[in-house]
Amino acid sequence: MSEDVLVSALLPVHAGLDPDHLRRCLDSVAEQTRPPDELIVVEDGPLADEHVQVIAEAEAGPLTLVRVALEQNGGAGLANGAGLTRARGRWIAKIDADDICLPQRIERQLAFVDATGVDACSTWLEEFDADEGQVTAIRKVPTTHEAIARGMRMNNPLNHPSSFYRRDVALRAGGYPELRFMQDYDMFARMLVGGARFANMELPLVRFRADATMFRRRTSQAMNHCEWELQHNLRRYGLVSTPRMWFNLMARFTFRRLPPALLRAAYRRLFHGHPPEGATA
Repeated sequence: MSEDVLVSALLPVHAGLDPDHLRRCLDSVAEQTRPPDELIVVEDGPLADEHVQVIAEAEAGPLTLVRVALEQNGGAGLANGAGLTRARGRWIAKIDADDICLPQRIERQLAFVDATGVDACSTWLEEFDADEGQVTAIRKVPTTHEAIARGMRMNNPLNHPSSFYRRDVALRAGGYPELRFMQDYDMFARMLVGGARFANMELPLVRFRADATMFRRRTSQAMNHCEWELQHNLRRYGLVSTPRMWFNLMARFTFRRLPPALLRAAYRRLFHGHPPEGATA
């Protein structure tokens, strides 16, 4: 690790992404009050010409951009793992390619981990659908290590799109598994079992695109397969008991079989606070 690289931003990109969403995401990284020392863009399989053009524009800008090209699309687990291995920074700032980082995100997260001494943190998320200036909800997560450790038995208590963690601690835990979904939950669980300390910031620093595409991903058959593997992994790590594993599986499979309107209502009930009064871009 170079002493000059304190923060590596990690951003996988795949061909199904809207190029305009990618451009807006990259602009939000370039507009940080404390930009990352390097931006690792993982090209997860062949990209369209439009994606390549957007990445080339960012390369020509102020960011130190490192491209990692994967020949085939392997999913989020493989893509994040490839970027984590290639990164040189002490800290990893995870970024989803269709989300928007608020300008002080990296600066404030760096100050937070320095003040608390934790190994990983995330923030609350401002959710939006089509209009980034219209915040529809706040996705909250517990803030203390103790609450996060309890929550890890039931759900991922960190918001991965705003996660910020020590690279060496993640690598010692084994990094990202080869799962297309929930690879972050698996890695954070192993970090916790290995002794990592967590906290979350009680404010939103990322705008998260919670549109119909997000709900389709969460209800896919591939998601159910990954859920089965994840819950068995949590039991193997000693994080959950066998009864808890089966309870989690039944609850999640039932959740994903709900009709769309009920699914959205259940999602709001589980994860949302109210949007801040007068929230705008």
